[in-house]
Order: sequence, then structure tokens, then C-alpha cells
Amino acid sequence: MTVTNEQIKGWRGVPFSEVAINEGFWRPRLQTLKDVTMGVCLDQCEKTNRIANFALAGGLTEGKYEGMYYNDSDVYKVLEGAAYSLMTERDPKLEAEIDRIIDLIEAAQESDGYLSTYYTVEAPDKKWTDMEKHEMYNGGHLLEAAVAYYQATGKRKLLDVACRLADHYDSLFGPGKRHWAEGHEEIELALVKLFGVTGEERYWKLALWLLEERGHGHGIGAIWDKEDWGPAYCQDDVPVKDIREVKGHAVRAMYLYTAMADVVLASGDPTYMEALDRVWAHTVERNMYITGGIGPSVHNEGFTHDYDLPNESAYCETCAAIAMAFWNHRMTLLHGDGKYADLVEREMFNGALSGISLSGDRFFYVNPLASKGEHHRVEWFHTSCCPTNLARFLPSIGQYAYAKSDDGIAVNQYLSSETKVELASGRSVQLAQSTAYPWDGRVQLRLAPEQAEAFTVRLRLPGWCRSYRLKVQGEAVSGEEALAEKGYLVLKRHWLPGDTIELELDMPVAAVRSRGEVEANKGRIAFARGPVVYCLEQTGNELLTYDEFSLKASEPFVSEHQSHLLGGVTVLRGRTSDGRSCELIPYYAWDNREAGFMQVWVKEAEDNGLYR
Repeated sequence: MTVTNEQIKGWRGVPFSEVAINEGFWRPRLQTLKDVTMGVCLDQCEKTNRIANFALAGGLTEGKYEGMYYNDSDVYKVLEGAAYSLMTERDPKLEAEIDRIIDLIEAAQESDGYLSTYYTVEAPDKKWTDMEKHEMYNGGHLLEAAVAYYQATGKRKLLDVACRLADHYDSLFGPGKRHWAEGHEEIELALVKLFGVTGEERYWKLALWLLEERGHGHGIGAIWDKEDWGPAYCQDDVPVKDIREVKGHAVRAMYLYTAMADVVLASGDPTYMEALDRVWAHTVERNMYITGGIGPSVHNEGFTHDYDLPNESAYCETCAAIAMAFWNHRMTLLHGDGKYADLVEREMFNGALSGISLSGDRFFYVNPLASKGEHHRVEWFHTSCCPTNLARFLPSIGQYAYAKSDDGIAVNQYLSSETKVELASGRSVQLAQSTAYPWDGRVQLRLAPEQAEAFTVRLRLPGWCRSYRLKVQGEAVSGEEALAEKGYLVLKRHWLPGDTIELELDMPVAAVRSRGEVEANKGRIAFARGPVVYCLEQTGNELLTYDEFSLKASEPFVSEHQSHLLGGVTVLRGRTSDGRSCELIPYYAWDNREAGFMQVWVKEAEDNGLYR
């Protein structure tokens, strides 16, 4: 991969550290994450000796290593999440605890920069012998945590540890050195993040080299020796530029595609673009659930064959939904196309958010689209990547809201927030967004440029939206004044301090059908309102029995917001085909009340040809 004359500039994301989230849907959830989830994850990392393993590796205590070889990564993800939370509200007690853990991590780092507590304690003579053992995967999460904590606090200790680790990798691997194809991708995107904060180009170049190692027969370890998994399980079956289909483990695949997009953005080289576009279409058009969930199979935590989308046995790992958001955010920046931001939104309100209880202390690893009543969130998992991934994903959602283009600003996600963006002119503009989204489609924006200036504001027009109204300074804007372009309404104007924009997206209840190739959904229908996918839960529908009812596509549901139900939700009230009352709730909110069945895709009743 070499830089060509055709450079990819892309948009530039506005980092989480420059976005303040105010009232609305997300603010109370972020408070729960800080007050409850962060403590739960730290306590569990303490109870399971994930943190103690660092003291052990650093020679500060004696004992035996406990847990899996990838357990370091959970600690790093919690630290990353804590960094995002500290950006929202500085908390001396939480910060002191993170600093204590960072001291243990620093102690565990070996003199040459190597850091993986399992190998330091249990198998120092077997380092770098099995590419499945997550050595670089752990390291990647350390790098991400270090970057976030430095951005949040300005403290360098963890960042210095991360740089020493990355330098260690760079001393062992690269052109003319040892081969390596990490079994679980993560290090590649993390190296690009480290480059972003340090300016050291060798970090993103090492990420590029690691990507280029794939598909050339270098893989060694448990994955490659397992006949029913093999190289495709960890995306090592073809060179990355030749990827055409999504395969193998879902999280690993999404991390790989994220890293490929990151390298394009860092280098400006478009070589990976065709592969990314091909695999995106294959993933989204043939292998994605309505909730944004991906990976139907428990066997490989990933993909099987096209249109294999069972509901009750759907795996849909929470981490995979989060990784889909990572990837699609990068694709938004690469292409400046709202269809990718649409998928970030789908994960935010459905596929990822379902992974955590409203109370913030119970979690789903697996997110089926139907349950007879046996599937429930739990406090923790032996492999607890999902809770710790949620702990870092949700507090960082501010970074998905805005982007900078050469000619102005793009509003990618609708959430009450404030930010300050530097324009190409070098002057800045403050932007304040206020909305009750996703329950209400009205979004109000107030602009405060340093001085009157001409620039472009792009407002995402979601793919689910069929009609809207747009006003500037209270005056209706025609279609000629705000052209719809690549999923955005484009406003090119001379803006004055205090100018306002109001966008109102209509949110009728929409009946949704699958493509005909999806056998599991034949004769079935689902419902959505705005970005939110709905389900029917047994609680609130006591007279109904699992899969023994049907709904018409034209059922005139009444949308009713209930501020005291399930943390404040808009429910859909209607009737089944035989006249019984029914209530649909947002999919993300199911299993927060009494145990019972749940269905997203329900039987469709005959509707005399009347469809929405």
C-alpha cells in the first residue's frame, strides 16, 4: 500500500473531549454509567483478580495468576470508559482509583516495554508463540485507554507506558523483522489512535504493516489449527485489500474493518476503499439484523451464510454491535455519507444499548430478537468483554455527533449537546443542539460563529425519515435552499452569531419486513418509530402467549410517551388481529421488568392489501 495521487481527505471527527452532552435521552444514562456501571466494572475486576494480576506481574505481591490470558483488556476498557466519564464530570475519587491502577500497570511493564500479565507470570518463555493468545489485543486496549486518559486529564503516565509498549512491538515486528497476524484484531486501530495523539508516523505505519500481514499464511496458533474455524475465523484467509465477504468472528471482523478505514484516513491512500465498500454492502445487506446486531452463530461468535438471521438463537454479541458503530463512524468520515451515520444511530439506540440494564448493573452478552422467557441480563461473565466495552462505548458517544469538513460542519447524531468547531478559515463556531430525540423528531440548533462567515452546515436526513420540515431563523427553507445530498440536508449560507436552525423529522410508526431470502422472518413483521426498533414483551401484554398472536401492517398504533416507565419511553399501543390490546416497547428496554417472552418479529396478519 503506497500513497497515490488520489488522496482521501475525508471528514475529521470532533473528539469526545470537545462535546458536552446536556439534558435529554443520553444525560441520565451517562450519569448511571458514571455512578453505577463504572463502579460495578471496577469491583468485578477487583473481585476476579484482573487488577491484582498487574501487582503480581510487577513483583509487588506474590501468588498465582488468575483468569484468562485476555483479562488485562477488561481493565484497560474500564479505564478508557472512566476517562470519558471524567471528561463529563471530574471526580477526584474515581480519578484517584484510576491513578492507583495505572501505577500497578506501570509496575507490570517489563524493562523492554513488554506488557501482558499472563505471559509475565505464567509463561515468560512462550511469548509470541501463539498468535491467538491476545498479546497485541490486550496491548491495543491499553493504547486506547492511554490516549483517552491523556485527553481527559492531561496525565502522561499511562500514555508513556503505551508508547513504550508500542515501541516494543515496533522493535520486534515490521518489514524485515518477525511476521505476525494477531488472532484478535484491535492493535491496528489502537496504533492509529496513538499516532493521532503523539504524531509518531511509525505507529500508523506499523498498523498498516500488521494489516498487510494477513492472508499470506503467517498465522500460527489455536485458531489456524482448528479445522472448522481456520484462518477465516480471524480474517486471515485473504489479503485485506481482496476482502469481499464478511466472515468469521464478528467482533474481530469489525475491528479489522475499523482499522482499515483508520489507515486510509491517516495515510490518505485509497487502496483499501474498494474492499471496505464491498464488505460493508455484504455485511449490511445480507448479514445484519434490524437492530443492527450481527453474527448469528454461537459456534464461532460470528457469521455463517448469507441471510441466516434466526431470531431466538441470534447471537448478536454486544461487542459486535459496538464494533459496528466504530466501523460505520469511520465510514461516515471517509465518505461523508449519512447512510453510515444511520447505522451508528441504529447501534446506539438498539443493538448496543440493549446490552445494559436501565439500572446499569446487569448485562447481555447475547442479544436475541426473540425469547420464550429464559434469556436475562446477568451481573458479570467469565469472559466479560461486553460489560467493559459498554463502559467505554456509551460514555464516548459524543464523538459521533459532529464532524468537520473542508467547507463547514456536519451534524451526524441528534443529541442535546454543545461543541466548538474550528472552521477551515481558522475561526471557530460554537454550536448548541437541543432535542428530545429519539422520542421527538424536532432538533434545534443555535450557531455562534466568532464573526459573520459563510460556511456549510450539513444535517443528517435519516434513511428512515420520509418527510421533514426545515427552518432557519424561523423561516421555512425550501428544497432548493437545502439540497439533500448523500444523506444530508446541505445549508450553504452566510451565518451570523445567534442564527438558529430547526429540523423536524416526522416519526410515524413504520411496519418493516425482511428481504424474502430471510427464512426466519417469512410471514412476519416488525415495527419501528424513528431510529428505535420496537418489540412486544410479555409484561404489559398479559393476555398474549408467545407467538400465538399476529399484527396487521396497517395497525393504527398510538404513540404515547410515559416518563415514568422504563426510564422514560414512548410506547406503541394497538391491537392484535383478533382485537386484543397490545403494547410495544423499545427493544433496548426489554427484560427490565418481570421475566417473560419477547419478540421483535411477530406474525403478520392478513391486511386486505393495505400496507404502510
